Amino acid sequence: MKTRPVTRYRREPHTVDGITEYIDVPYEVDLPQPPRDWDQLVRTGVTIGAVVLVTVSVVWSTASIGELLARITVAAAAYGAAVAFDTAWIMCMAVEWLHRYDPPRAAKARTAGHWALVVAMGAVGAHGYVTSAWVVGIVGALVSALAKGAWTIAMSVHAHPLDARTQQWVAKRRAALDGQRAMIPVRRDLMRSEALIAAERAALGPGPDVDPDQSGQDTDDPDQQADAPAGPPMTVKDAVRTAVDSGITAPDKVLAYVRKRADANARPDTVDRYIRLARMAG
Repeated sequence: MKTRPVTRYRREPHTVDGITEYIDVPYEVDLPQPPRDWDQLVRTGVTIGAVVLVTVSVVWSTASIGELLARITVAAAAYGAAVAFDTAWIMCMAVEWLHRYDPPRAAKARTAGHWALVVAMGAVGAHGYVTSAWVVGIVGALVSALAKGAWTIAMSVHAHPLDARTQQWVAKRRAALDGQRAMIPVRRDLMRSEALIAAERAALGPGPDVDPDQSGQDTDDPDQQADAPAGPPMTVKDAVRTAVDSGITAPDKVLAYVRKRADANARPDTVDRYIRLARMAG
């Protein structure tokens, strides 16, 4: 069994001039070496190969299509536009990878990538036709096809397909979470609208038809005066006394006033007792 040395540290006391400190002392131990993961090495090699092919494809397509477009426009614009041909199907493959656990959406990206690849290959072939080099045009077009095929294989190596039941579970969870995430900008927009409306109302102020008293109540009605919860908190006894002094005589109205001004859980019998005491006191 193969082993590999590993450096570890232990703390030991070390004394200098009578002062002891603990320091880290290195030492080596031999640990079993795990077997080489050939599968991971192959995956890495496939990925690197796909990246190299895509890079070569972009360079070749850009050079060919750029030279074709440079016949009728400036070189900088021609080669800049040429980059878009291969970039389109590369972006579609990236989207396909992101949607690898959502087959319907991945299929749309895959179809779009195929069409973008056909357009790029056609542009490279057109360059060969214009330059009277059909063989070069066909071979150059196949470079993009090989690059896309290699990248598709690389994605299949890294992707892990889900069974039908798990796929449905993932779809439902994603739909629920996407719905919650979609509500974030909606709520933000609603809050922004509410803030704008509030600011508009504050800026305009009250309308000309609004009663400046803002009460809309008859100040001569003692019942309505008692309903206004103005002033500091008071006890049940004081609230009953205030209601009686204000002209409220009905026990149910006195109880309502007390619960509004003093105690929301005031008992009716307690209020009735304080009413009798208030009447006796005159």
